[in-house]
Amino acid sequence: MTSKSYYAPSGGHPPQTQLLTDRAVFTEAYAVIPKGTMRDIVTSFLPFWDKTRLWVLSRPLSGFAESFSQYIMEVQPGGGSQKPEPNGRAEGVLFVVEGSMNVIIEGIPHPMEEGGYAYLPAGCNWTLTNESSAPVRFHWVRKAYEAVEGLEKPEAFVRNEKDVAPNPMPGTDGKWATTRFVEPDDLRHDMHVNIVTLEPGAVIPFAETHVMEHGLYVLEGKAVYRLNQDWVEVEAGDYMWLRAFCPQACYAGGPGRFRYLLYKDVNRHMKLL
Repeated sequence: MTSKSYYAPSGGHPPQTQLLTDRAVFTEAYAVIPKGTMRDIVTSFLPFWDKTRLWVLSRPLSGFAESFSQYIMEVQPGGGSQKPEPNGRAEGVLFVVEGSMNVIIEGIPHPMEEGGYAYLPAGCNWTLTNESSAPVRFHWVRKAYEAVEGLEKPEAFVRNEKDVAPNPMPGTDGKWATTRFVEPDDLRHDMHVNIVTLEPGAVIPFAETHVMEHGLYVLEGKAVYRLNQDWVEVEAGDYMWLRAFCPQACYAGGPGRFRYLLYKDVNRHMKLL
């Protein structure tokens, strides 16, 4: 992995001469949020975060995807938070797409740079600061942890994706692979945030139709994605938000590899109303 491998938004504002036509769409089964929509005018701020703004990519929405939220955080030099997570039930994953930062978890500092991944269990004590001279941009995925009697809560950990070997999908000659930060059969975890890589021309060769909700942020490359009944072109910086049972498949378009950060909820009984 080379530096600047991942797309990160920087905001700004389009000129008055720009056409309004874009690829943004919100349907009953999926949403596509193109990178061009992540402008200054749609940023937000959070309590107890200094020199920080964010783009909200997804949030629990009744009748759509309900299990998670996902932000792109932008923290300026000297910024950060000593009280980042106000919800004691919320677990989180951080993934750095640009710059560097220092995360202190239960008193232990963890320097993180591009490709850095942190899992933060519900109720853990953590802080975050940008001690560099440039902005740091990272994804923050949050979910209310579903504890199960008899299962221990998972512990915090910090890794970098360059140190995690991808798992090739069977029968693909390594052209479709998943970088997993948590073992799929570790039942302590009720969500996975992985990285999926498809080489040019590789495909997801069937319409996946399943109960897991998804957030997919394209880190690099381009592809044609099948979402429900539609074929949609996506590229680095775009975000796809899928409700449960939305059919999905894709062709990687090249010339380089197609990679995305993928959220899904796993390993728990279905809630009965």
